Amino acid sequence: MKLIQMKVKGISYSETQTGAYALILSESEGDRKLPVIIGGFEAQSIAIALEQEVKPSRPLTHDLFKSFGERFNIVVKQVIIHKLVDGIFFASLICERDKIEEIIDSRTSDAIALALRYKAPIYTYDSILKKAGFTAAISSGEKKLSEDNWIQNFVTEQSKKTTSNEDLKKLSVKKLKDLLATLVLQEDYEKAAQVRDELSKR
Repeated sequence: MKLIQMKVKGISYSETQTGAYALILSESEGDRKLPVIIGGFEAQSIAIALEQEVKPSRPLTHDLFKSFGERFNIVVKQVIIHKLVDGIFFASLICERDKIEEIIDSRTSDAIALALRYKAPIYTYDSILKKAGFTAAISSGEKKLSEDNWIQNFVTEQSKKTTSNEDLKKLSVKKLKDLLATLVLQEDYEKAAQVRDELSKR
């Protein structure tokens, strides 16, 4: 399978849904882009890595990981976004220590936050880009959407799929358990905790 090198184009947020962010990756040699929904903490960490002039007073988790890795001569060589299942991206960190490579499973947002700090290349497979990517000129029925509008719509639609606290009260215990399993699979632990709390009340 063909690997395509990607670069971080930027972070977009939903103007209508609070706390919803999309990390936009673009082909290094091409015009396809890949949107990845990420949480607020990860968005902040990636934004700080992109803005070299911004230095937090205390190290963020990804900065701590890099310091830890450097202390023990561990280098992140590259990141590969290797799988897409039900809208969830799976990534791996390719690390090296003493000329020995190790592959470590990672959330895509964490992998990219570390790749930026290590200045490591980011790759994905052509098949994933074909499945989940988009180009600057996007057709939607009879009308054309601008790239910014498409991203806004994407972030808003993805964030609408989550359930509010009021909606949780209306769900049966079985549906809550199913939702909890889905949220854990999506690595949305903040919302998973809300579902867990609702189950505890029952």
